[in-house]
Amino acid sequence: MSRLYSAISPYWLWALLALPAAGMIAEVSESPTPSVIQGLLHPTGEFAARFMIIALMATPLAIVFKGWRGPRWLMKNRRYFGVAAFGYALAHTTLYLVDAGALAEILGEALRLDIWTGWLAFFIFIPLAATSMDYCVRTMGPRWKALHRWAYGAAILTLVHWSALHDWGGLGPALVHFVPLGLLQAYRIWHQFTRRRKMAFTR
Repeated sequence: MSRLYSAISPYWLWALLALPAAGMIAEVSESPTPSVIQGLLHPTGEFAARFMIIALMATPLAIVFKGWRGPRWLMKNRRYFGVAAFGYALAHTTLYLVDAGALAEILGEALRLDIWTGWLAFFIFIPLAATSMDYCVRTMGPRWKALHRWAYGAAILTLVHWSALHDWGGLGPALVHFVPLGLLQAYRIWHQFTRRRKMAFTR
């Protein structure tokens, strides 16, 4: 198993993360009709959410499965998943703009809960993706972690955005994806709390 993780270089990982996008691009190039563009709205959004969830699961999984190489590999490569999430979110947003067509329609929908939460999550994604390089991690120092904690806010907004679509018709699929993340994050908070209490008692 350790050889398998070692064999998955960043280049192979990028290729795997880009596979769904390659299929979507082929679909649009073969038939760039409005129905195809509309049909790709949900898949692009779902992959953005999935890769974001995987990136956010890295730390709590490493706490739950101490010593396992899989969570450690995910911790090392979670930024790739985060950037991939932004890429699919960008595709999702672009397809939404193309599908809407008119600026008046876009502005008319902007105050809907299922729309403005998606926009806000996307705007949060932009600085996170722009500062995902090692250079930014080194130069920003503690500010980098503080900035990237906004990913949790983007996750909550994405959950609401997905759930509220079609008069809350997306609630079931959204919960299927986000509940595991919520449980892991709750365990992480509990673990950190109990650890701090133990340290306080031993002083």
